[in-house]
Amino acid sequence: MTFRVLGILAFVALLVGAVVLSGGQRESLAPVTVEESMPDPGYSARKAHMVQTAPDGHPLYTLDAAQVQQQPGADVVTLQQVQFAFRDESGNQWNARADAGELSQNTGVVELSGAVHASGLLPGSDEPADLTTEHMAFDTNAQLLSTSDPVTLLMSGRELKGTGMTANLKEGRVQLKSAIHGTYLP
Repeated sequence: MTFRVLGILAFVALLVGAVVLSGGQRESLAPVTVEESMPDPGYSARKAHMVQTAPDGHPLYTLDAAQVQQQPGADVVTLQQVQFAFRDESGNQWNARADAGELSQNTGVVELSGAVHASGLLPGSDEPADLTTEHMAFDTNAQLLSTSDPVTLLMSGRELKGTGMTANLKEGRVQLKSAIHGTYLP
């Protein structure tokens, strides 16, 4: 009988030991978080409407495009069938349209290409200015419009043509660079 009691006690001790040893090895594992940045997936949209705001919260410019696309990892957004609008520091509204464009992120520069047409009021002028060219860059921060391509300026019913142009909207000055044709008398 003593062997039976010793056998039962040994079995119970073995069972208790197995439970204690297996329970003691359990640890609560906290979830591991890996601080890995996900790759930029890029994006694409149709009939897009984008508004870039100035530090004061007011719209700096608006862009409407039939198609917008950013490739993964790229800082450039490509645009198709673009309508672009912004207000200069004098509060004058400028509008432009083009077949295509590019927007470099965080620069405030919008580059338009293909049948570019821009119009607006130059500061200090009551007459609208119309500009047509194949490529034009709008620097919304510096308030500059520029092109190195042939450009036509129509203002006050008079037409000037040239190659290359810079329009400084802060100063209300348009400068045609070379090969200027036309007559403009204020």
